[in-house]
Amino acid sequence: MRVVIDRVSKTYVDRRGQAVDALGEVSPAVESEEFVALLGPSGCGKSTLLNVVAGLTRPSGGAVELEGDFTPGRSPTAMVFQEPALFPWRTVQANVEFGLEELGVARAERARRAREHLALAGLTGCETKYPHQLSGGMRQRVGIARALAVDPAVLLMDEPFSALDAQTRRLMQAELLAIWERTRKTIVYVTHNIQEAVWLADRVVVLSRRPGRVLANVPIGLARPRTETQLVEPAFVDAVERLWALIRVQALDAMREASQ
Repeated sequence: MRVVIDRVSKTYVDRRGQAVDALGEVSPAVESEEFVALLGPSGCGKSTLLNVVAGLTRPSGGAVELEGDFTPGRSPTAMVFQEPALFPWRTVQANVEFGLEELGVARAERARRAREHLALAGLTGCETKYPHQLSGGMRQRVGIARALAVDPAVLLMDEPFSALDAQTRRLMQAELLAIWERTRKTIVYVTHNIQEAVWLADRVVVLSRRPGRVLANVPIGLARPRTETQLVEPAFVDAVERLWALIRVQALDAMREASQ
């Protein structure tokens, strides 16, 4: 499924009644089966753009279109948030089935698809557990399984691993790469972490500070499937340095403006 973002802008009204421009006419297309990371300084509109693509936020201008064939009963998008937001009174399996219930999928089919995607996320054997019985990484896997179970055309991920410790985060990144290899979903992934963006993505879209505009589209020249040995390859290091140079300028400009 191809995502066409056509001159999307977003203006909020803050508590004082002042207009705040979050996004300024951005148009980053995402190709079918492409893994794209959105990177930029805090407050640049990354999450806002993701919410617009998901249909959770209405843009002030422009539009988003999904190009491709829609299968009946299939969700066009699904979101994985920074916090998995699981229902504590539901078992792992029941949490994964929730989106399927909303789509009206029959009980037996819900159960089958939930088990299938729990296995995909490495959670076989955890079906009857409750969220409080799981580690943070395992809860996030449940959130990913829940999103994938509705078979979305586009998977949207808003800093899904930022709350995890460094070791768990690395393991979850590897799990996500393995899941992408098996499913080839179109993925749009928001992150503040430059190394994460380079290791995961086919392309990194860099947004400016508010109002967010596209500064650069940086293709990542790393072969797939990705491996940890690539973290020291020149292509990885060069991409990280290029992205940091772009982000650093934005951060310094913001600091200078704040000090005036």
